[in-house]
Amino acid sequence: MTKKLFLLSFLLICFSCTQKETVDTVVYNAKVYTVDTNFSKAEAFAIKDGKFVDVGNTSDILTKYEAEEKIDINGKTVYPGFIDAHCHFYGLGLNKQSVDLIGTKSYEEVIKRIYDFQQEKNAPFITGRGWDQNDWEIKEFPTKERLDKLFPDTPIALTRVDGHAYLVNQKALDMAGITAETKVAGGEIQLKDGKLTGILVDNPMDLIDKVIPQPNRRQQIQALQDAQKECFSYGLTTVNDAGLSKDVINLIDSLQKAKTLKIRMYAMISNTPENVAHYINKEPYKTDYLNVRSFKVYGDGALGSRGAVLKESYSDKENHFGAMVISPEELSKLAARIAKTKYQMNTHAIGDSANYQVLKTYAKVLEGQKDRRWKIEHAQVIDEPDFEVFKNENIIPSVQPTHATSDMYWAGDRLGSHREKGAYAYKRLLDLSGKVALGTDFPVEYVSPFKTFYAAVARKDSEHYPEGGYQKENALSRQETLKGMTIWAAFSNFEENEKGSIEVGKFADFIVLDRNLMEIPENEILNANVQSTYVAGKKVK
Repeated sequence: MTKKLFLLSFLLICFSCTQKETVDTVVYNAKVYTVDTNFSKAEAFAIKDGKFVDVGNTSDILTKYEAEEKIDINGKTVYPGFIDAHCHFYGLGLNKQSVDLIGTKSYEEVIKRIYDFQQEKNAPFITGRGWDQNDWEIKEFPTKERLDKLFPDTPIALTRVDGHAYLVNQKALDMAGITAETKVAGGEIQLKDGKLTGILVDNPMDLIDKVIPQPNRRQQIQALQDAQKECFSYGLTTVNDAGLSKDVINLIDSLQKAKTLKIRMYAMISNTPENVAHYINKEPYKTDYLNVRSFKVYGDGALGSRGAVLKESYSDKENHFGAMVISPEELSKLAARIAKTKYQMNTHAIGDSANYQVLKTYAKVLEGQKDRRWKIEHAQVIDEPDFEVFKNENIIPSVQPTHATSDMYWAGDRLGSHREKGAYAYKRLLDLSGKVALGTDFPVEYVSPFKTFYAAVARKDSEHYPEGGYQKENALSRQETLKGMTIWAAFSNFEENEKGSIEVGKFADFIVLDRNLMEIPENEILNANVQSTYVAGKKVK
């Protein structure tokens, strides 16, 4: 009898072993933040065919599943893959092929970097990006004289950090046919004593763009691969590129299908007549890796270059109000066209006047519609009466926390204290709208989502300034910040059912960190590092 019981027990054990379900990967012994509806935690999950098939505790998952790959996380923290809700992915890659001017502390340093770059590259047309006169001792726009003297025969176009101003030399001006008499609506060609300074703000920049040599296909592919490598290193598994042409979107699609590009992308279509004409009458395009269902529109310029449109004059420049990049009439007409389609409209709005125009337009053309999720990109300066419009369920604020900590040194000068209180008001926007999508706007800011997290929670820059936090009443909680970088960003893309949380049926995009952002002391957040990044259950970093 005893032998029979032993044999029966043995057979039952063997039978139960054979009943384990086979999956591709099991991840266990982790501290998993699922970011599901209950913000629940788990210890393990199983992956098959690139998706999560089960989430639970380590014991249960190891008992239920046999896997080709078992990954012991050794107690480290796991989050859903980060989503950057507003960036310039392709632009980041292209920047790596030009002069890097990020972090320059003087015009002298800008000149030196250009000189060093040209000594190595001998480029026929020098481009660069990242200068910001607000970071210099003399906080005034530079002028072109030094560039003219050093590079009289080589055209130069240097993009300000926000992408809304160029510093160009005379050779580039001549190639573009720009003179002191040239007039372009929606921006400024700066003059001093009736002569060109080399500074172009917003729409006049298009004249320079037409003469800058376009990257060839090899350079485009390299740019995309370079950007992907950096994004994966920071745990970004999906990026929202805020403004791409049809040709670049098609290239991205082909590289993703060839598995050369593995990052997922929400592509905003640049608002040009050619791009709009190509897409507006088509259905949105969707694959597992690419989602093309929105138009990126520029309402105004940037605050740093005084191109943002304000209801009242700039506090530091009398009778200057900025300029709309698109007229209110054109904005209304375009919005009405997009409202008749399935496409989303994502509009750059910095100044309080621009935000007013965009909010008013959205509310009007979307009246009676549901679940449109149109975004205000930046939503940077809001006049008191206009905050209430963010209660509209069709409107989502898409904001970049590091803008607050980068701009805080001079934003008050531009706005005055009475308007500054309505600027970078992320907590207030969240309370009104129920969700905020968080991004960086890289390469305007750094790629690092840890800088985003710290700026949102602490309202401090990377030097931990100011001590009490900048307008701390608008700080987000850690939970709100993580949601803004994952599930709320996914929601803003109509992708909350496929990504943004670690749940059964969703893409197995996740990251492993060396520390827990939800528990470590606030000033340690910037020290966090991504140990590994996974897309569709496959390690990409």
